[in-house]
Amino acid sequence: MPELTLVGGDLDGLRLHYVIEGRGPVTLLIHGLGGFAESWRGTVAALRGDGTVIALDLPGFGQSAKPRRAYRLSFHARAVDGLLRALGVERVRLVGHSLGGAVAVTCAVLFPGRVERLALLGATVPGFPLRPSLVYRLMALPGVGEIASALLTPGLCAAALARCFAAPDSDEIAFLVAHEYAARSSAAGRAAYLSTLRSVKADFTAEAAAYRTALARLEQPFLVIHGRQDPVVPISHAKAVAGGLPSAEGRWLERCGHFPQIEHAATVNGWLADFLHAPTRPR
Repeated sequence: MPELTLVGGDLDGLRLHYVIEGRGPVTLLIHGLGGFAESWRGTVAALRGDGTVIALDLPGFGQSAKPRRAYRLSFHARAVDGLLRALGVERVRLVGHSLGGAVAVTCAVLFPGRVERLALLGATVPGFPLRPSLVYRLMALPGVGEIASALLTPGLCAAALARCFAAPDSDEIAFLVAHEYAARSSAAGRAAYLSTLRSVKADFTAEAAAYRTALARLEQPFLVIHGRQDPVVPISHAKAVAGGLPSAEGRWLERCGHFPQIEHAATVNGWLADFLHAPTRPR
């Protein structure tokens, strides 16, 4: 998997791993909390015939660098912008899953001229009502998260992931657990996970009103895709996002949990292909 190192400012020296396939207009896929670039492998394969598809390991995740610092949404968004600049990409279509959706909308807020359109899958979006699950609230507690993350095993990870699917796929779950497990479960990986979980709380609370105001000004088209049985991000959140964003369309999937791009791959990939490559209205 390719990698590059960012240069300049507080991102200087930040190493990012990514996957890139295809040629033409660029789509960037952004994973969620605890995810990694190759979790998009089915989406990359489906979309690469219509353009360039990039999936990255966000800083702190996968094989990307894991500095000890706060991982606010703005930090992740600036890392995405740094990657695009380093690759010479001026305009991009963004697809974000779960917390990656929050990173995607932050990119659009901070760099509106760079982002053409956004698709949000099982996504969290700051500025709209969302109550984290009990597990996430406990993991965010100082000390509790460190103890819990240190006790995690592949088996426990698999059991937790299975609860995120409406109909768990054992092979898919095994891949999501095993891929680069050593790097993701290292002390640095666990610290980055907890820092992200704790740092983004301010984006969803203290900064919520500012996000809502900024998002209301965006003119880019949005596609919101969500499973009706999502146990991580309630569909009520997705419906509020679809109803509260300009130029947004919501599509809801039956018998679908938190991973619509995996659980209903053919349908979602078709929706993404149509949406991402539709003509963009003049501003």
